[in-house]
Amino acid sequence: MTKIRNGCSIFSLAKDFNFSLITIRVNEVNKYIFLFGALILSCTFTSAQTTQKLGYVDSQTILTQLPESIKAQGDLDALTNKWTAQLDSMTQSYQQALADYQKQANNMPDDKKLSAQQKLIAQEQSLIDFRRQKFGQGTGEIYKKQEELFNPVKEKIYKAIEEVAKRESMQFVFDKSGDIILLYADSAFDITYQVLDKLKRGN
Repeated sequence: MTKIRNGCSIFSLAKDFNFSLITIRVNEVNKYIFLFGALILSCTFTSAQTTQKLGYVDSQTILTQLPESIKAQGDLDALTNKWTAQLDSMTQSYQQALADYQKQANNMPDDKKLSAQQKLIAQEQSLIDFRRQKFGQGTGEIYKKQEELFNPVKEKIYKAIEEVAKRESMQFVFDKSGDIILLYADSAFDITYQVLDKLKRGN
């Protein structure tokens, strides 16, 4: 199974596919970064006497060890490989047909040449349509499958993080695998393995 790429957060589960058609979604993380900073700053000024307890997780660790995540990634890889193989086969077939036409075009009567050209155009269009249908940016079936496979995983992780955070009396939990950069993190506030243990035990 393809290893889940570094930097992949539970906020933006995705996989790099052939043709660079699928990218990690980080916009929904970015739009909250400012809000986190503003909220923490506000708490500093308005409640200087109150201690805010923060925690963090490494979602990369969770994703690579959680069985449901591993299975989801494997299923997504298998589907991607299947569709990529189909696309490669269609491409090779088109290229062969084009090469055959180019060799024979000079000896073809006009009506046969026109017919061959129309078949090549149709074959090329079929190739383009298949690529768009399966891997089209934002609209391809691979996106829908990704959401179908990973949404239950994300929801389970979110719930476990919430429960551990409440148990540890933490107001905020960050993910150090995503775009929220931690320049320093005291391991005493790392709840990654508490979350992972809760997920694996199922309680």
